[in-house]
Amino acid sequence: MKEDKEITIYDLAKHLKISAATVSRSLKDHPGISKSTKKKVQEAAKEMGYRSNNFARNLRKQKTNTIGVIVPKLNSYFVSSAIAGMEKIANENGYNLIISQSLESVKKEIANTITMFNSRVDGLLVSLAYDTENMEHFDVFFDKNIPVVFFDRVYEDSRSLNVIIDNYRNAYDITKHLVDEGCQRIMHIAGNLTRNVYAERCRGYKDALRDAGVEFQDELLIVNELSEEAGKELGKKILQMQNKPDAVFVANDVCAANCMQIIKTAGYSIPGDIAFAGFNNDPISKIVEPHLTTVNYPCYEMGEMAMRNLIDHLTGDGSISTTNKIILRSEIVVRASSLKGKGNNQGLHIA
Repeated sequence: MKEDKEITIYDLAKHLKISAATVSRSLKDHPGISKSTKKKVQEAAKEMGYRSNNFARNLRKQKTNTIGVIVPKLNSYFVSSAIAGMEKIANENGYNLIISQSLESVKKEIANTITMFNSRVDGLLVSLAYDTENMEHFDVFFDKNIPVVFFDRVYEDSRSLNVIIDNYRNAYDITKHLVDEGCQRIMHIAGNLTRNVYAERCRGYKDALRDAGVEFQDELLIVNELSEEAGKELGKKILQMQNKPDAVFVANDVCAANCMQIIKTAGYSIPGDIAFAGFNNDPISKIVEPHLTTVNYPCYEMGEMAMRNLIDHLTGDGSISTTNKIILRSEIVVRASSLKGKGNNQGLHIA
């Protein structure tokens, strides 16, 4: 027998001198087949290299039990935690995942959606790339009634479900905390403001300043890629400013921690000279000194919630069209990087 030939149930039947129907039932653990026959079939299948053709079987059912996941990048704490939550729920319900990353590029994201569609995924989970603006590449899923769930970085559409946190409220509360600590020149570092997460955090920052009677200044709002390198460059830029901020609120922890380290290495006191706050409660927030004030982002739970709702829709236990937004609970975690000792911090989680 040729090595590259795919072994079928007919090959097993011929080898064992039994019917193909008996082989098929044995492999499916049918109660009408004796244990001895099942054992012989399973041993022969293993010996001959038989593989169950789930793809063909599922294709006949118009179902592949596969869910596609598209994320901006895999090497982030948020994404890895969210995927872990997704895998837990998927495994419990008999689904497999196809995971791809857009690498923060809409071109790559479009290529990923084509791959997912051609792979006949039953549903799609997506966190959008940094530069995605046109959403037409998802229309093929909507047109075929393939459910799409956006999480974290989302797209407002009645045909999909969004799973998010209250980015506005958390950013508002962090900014208010910094004001309560006596800060008046609060710089905000945002990501691409076309993305909901960064737009909402920026809006919360601005509204908190306004409500506290602190004037918003254009020079104190900076948009960058929120990367480790961007944080270092930001630190150097702050050091060159004549009128430095007395607080820096960054839209993620990695950028915040790297910026803070540059400032600290230059001899400035944190938070005495400049207070710092980040977002996401990334592990780096508890490693950097002083520990970083941040927002506890329920990454794992978001992955679980997004996957659970998608599977509920696929199994008929839930409808995406009736619930278009789920907001998970999140909270500020106040640490030493922002505590100047002037605020009462009542109602905030002090870590």
